Amino acid sequence: MNREFLKDLLSTPSVSGYEEAIQQKALAYGKAFAHTQLTDPSGNAVSIVNPEAAHRVLLCGHIDEIGFIVTHIDDSGRLHLAKAGGVSPRLYIGSPVQVWHEGSKVNGIIATSSDLVKKEKIEVSDLLVDIGAASKEEAAAAVAVGDMVCADVPVRELMNDCFTCRALDDRTGAFVVLEAAREAAAQGASAGIYAATTTGEETTGRGAYHAAARLKPHCCIAVDVTWASDAPGTNPNDTGEVKLGGGPVLCMGSAVNKPMNALLKQVAEELDMKVQWEIAGGRTGTDGDTVNQADEGIPMALVSIPLRYMHSSVEVGSWKDIEDCVRLLSTFLVRLSQELDKGFDFCPVRP
Repeated sequence: MNREFLKDLLSTPSVSGYEEAIQQKALAYGKAFAHTQLTDPSGNAVSIVNPEAAHRVLLCGHIDEIGFIVTHIDDSGRLHLAKAGGVSPRLYIGSPVQVWHEGSKVNGIIATSSDLVKKEKIEVSDLLVDIGAASKEEAAAAVAVGDMVCADVPVRELMNDCFTCRALDDRTGAFVVLEAAREAAAQGASAGIYAATTTGEETTGRGAYHAAARLKPHCCIAVDVTWASDAPGTNPNDTGEVKLGGGPVLCMGSAVNKPMNALLKQVAEELDMKVQWEIAGGRTGTDGDTVNQADEGIPMALVSIPLRYMHSSVEVGSWKDIEDCVRLLSTFLVRLSQELDKGFDFCPVRP
């Protein structure tokens, strides 16, 4: 598994709606194994194995991250922001940030004060980015309204094969999608595998919808992150017990296709791999929901990576969990190829 490629993805800002630079990296990596590649007006990048195969399996991992967009430069030269995705403004007070203007990075800091940190509720309108400019004119020479802003946090290795960075949600899932497709191709999977790094999941869900509507797959596997219940303030009673380092997380829920889940479980058992389970009583909150309702209805399974401190700039994941997700999905794709050739039935009931 190519850890350096994931670290490269994590170092590349891609606030939702601004995914072009990172998609170029996804396409460059996919060229090593894909038989063909596609892009679309949503900004999706799709690396395809066996494009002529009768059966099409869509893999979705969203490449966008939460962040901010510059809305205004005031007379003091400070930047005002709007949210892009589920940002918690309080977590960013005093944090270093990157402002990206026409491909160039401008360093900044989210301004802090004793009054602000004491405020009971922090809104995004309370956040001001200080880039060191002394006036509106000086700031406007370096940045502009519409520029993306994200936390400035490098990858840091932690104990027990864990690591931390911003945007593990869902850069890790996009990475797993590409790696699983690459390994499945090497293992001889015969189905058409459409490894899509999708756009806009954190804001509109447009990428997954457009990919599914265009490609019309027979089924889909969404790869995303999920809350680890071993983090402070979490409760395993909510959706299930999920631990960092405990293995891939499969989802039981009304949106998830039961025959696909059963085959995922069987493959994990054959690999002697531990999996964890989460419960989604309604929507899963992932690209899988979008794909599930596209076209005439696309059978979907969700494989998730345990994550601590989701939607912060210090998300924590496990290299082992990511490696196991790649191994599970690549083996599953080989097995699913065989089962599809035999007439795999996605219907949980029959007349």
